[in-house]
Amino acid sequence: MALSSMTGFARSHGTCGAYGFEWEIKSVNAKGFDLRLRLPPGWDAVETAARKAATAALSRGTVYANLVVKRANAAPTIRINEDVLSSVLNVAAVIAARLAAPPPTVDGILAVRGVVEVGENEDSEEERAAAEAAIGAAFDAALGSIADMRCREGATLGLILTARLDELAALAARADAAPGRKAEAIRARLATQIATLVEASERFDPDRLHQEALVMATKADIREELDRIASHIAQARELVAKGGPVGRRLDFLAQELNREVNTCCSKANDLELTNIGLEMKNVVEQFREQVQNLE
Repeated sequence: MALSSMTGFARSHGTCGAYGFEWEIKSVNAKGFDLRLRLPPGWDAVETAARKAATAALSRGTVYANLVVKRANAAPTIRINEDVLSSVLNVAAVIAARLAAPPPTVDGILAVRGVVEVGENEDSEEERAAAEAAIGAAFDAALGSIADMRCREGATLGLILTARLDELAALAARADAAPGRKAEAIRARLATQIATLVEASERFDPDRLHQEALVMATKADIREELDRIASHIAQARELVAKGGPVGRRLDFLAQELNREVNTCCSKANDLELTNIGLEMKNVVEQFREQVQNLE
């Protein structure tokens, strides 16, 4: 299974009978999955199927889906409101009798509000069902397009993440091979510092200082941190190769890598190791930024 990003955009459109419709879908990064639908009035029936399809196709990201439906070439229907017409005629007859006025004209009666009602032909159940099915199919097509786009971007992100892991592994190897982390180098630096302290004051106990120096040398060793960094890199490579919705797990590994690198920097008592640690920290941050885009 390939990696997938959380960003994408797609459109689909179609017609069914008197209806023309268009879907616009876009997705952005999020901690979980959230589908936000905007449907025109009267088309709520397509929501259930759309949510089910989106949940099955995508596992993470905020997805905005907007549907526009227009009805074209639909002849309006004209209906006479018989109750209103009867009332108007009765009132007109009473007024005409009192004022000896001529009877009202047809156009005058039709101009009275409520006598004539203009509306649209109502769909049959079959026409409505066909339109809803076509709109659902268009949503599925747009969903497929956005999933493909997210997969293509995910493939690119996979290459970037692999490159960052390669850089981190190379820096860890440099740190492991650095002369400054060897036991002999650590002992030599501490011995020099102890000798300076003993010369500066007679109150220091040389034996006690040597014991403390051994403890400090042990604490300064970054072997354990380098081993954990190697383990995290191996796990990250496996997840990138496996693909699928692994963004959260990679983000956790990025946090753990950052923790180990910070410990290396705090333990480093050598300029070269400190510089390598800072480079590793920068690479881990770049790795984590890209992981934030993964599903």
